[in-house]
Amino acid sequence: MSAASHAPQRSNRTRSSTRTRSRAALFTSGAAVTALLLSACGSGGTSGGSGNTGFVTGTDGIATVEKAERAAAPELSGKTIDGEQLDVADYKGDIVVLNVWGSWCGPCRLEAKNFVKVSEDLKDQGVQFVGINTRDTSTKPAVAFEKEYGVTYPSLYDPTGKLMLRFEKGTLNPQAIPSTIVIDRQGNIASRSLQPLSEEKLRKMIKPILAEK
Repeated sequence: MSAASHAPQRSNRTRSSTRTRSRAALFTSGAAVTALLLSACGSGGTSGGSGNTGFVTGTDGIATVEKAERAAAPELSGKTIDGEQLDVADYKGDIVVLNVWGSWCGPCRLEAKNFVKVSEDLKDQGVQFVGINTRDTSTKPAVAFEKEYGVTYPSLYDPTGKLMLRFEKGTLNPQAIPSTIVIDRQGNIASRSLQPLSEEKLRKMIKPILAEK
């Protein structure tokens, strides 16, 4: 067989090799994107809180801070989704449970009933729930959300996330919605979760703060 007759075969092998490399590159690129997305949404590990926030994260995803190492919560005030003025500092002396949520957020819908139940159970024990509604372009869907799930505690309206950015670096991830922060009676950040919470986990976050003297 002539050398010319072998040329197409070499060309086919070259094209096949190129396609194989292209598929490998695509696979590698896809894996990298997937890893990036997972890291943006995840909060695993046993420690966390870049920026020296002192958080130590348990296997349940709840991060806590030793009492002596807690940082003060930032100033959080503004209009609620109902148009009322609210300043979280007015609740100092109570435990404040801050829940960041959006009406567009599926996991927020799943956890809403848990927050309503626990907030009702603990309201006579000096525990105040406050929502921070974010990324809703108007208050109408947020108000409808609260009506649907029977939410009676107030929510600050924070469509662009400005209130979230007041927290010290490493405390909240603006991409992690829903998120929950527990502020102790002295106004310091005691625990957080960057994931949806079951009723059991929500109670677990609050219980040790209630027991503090």
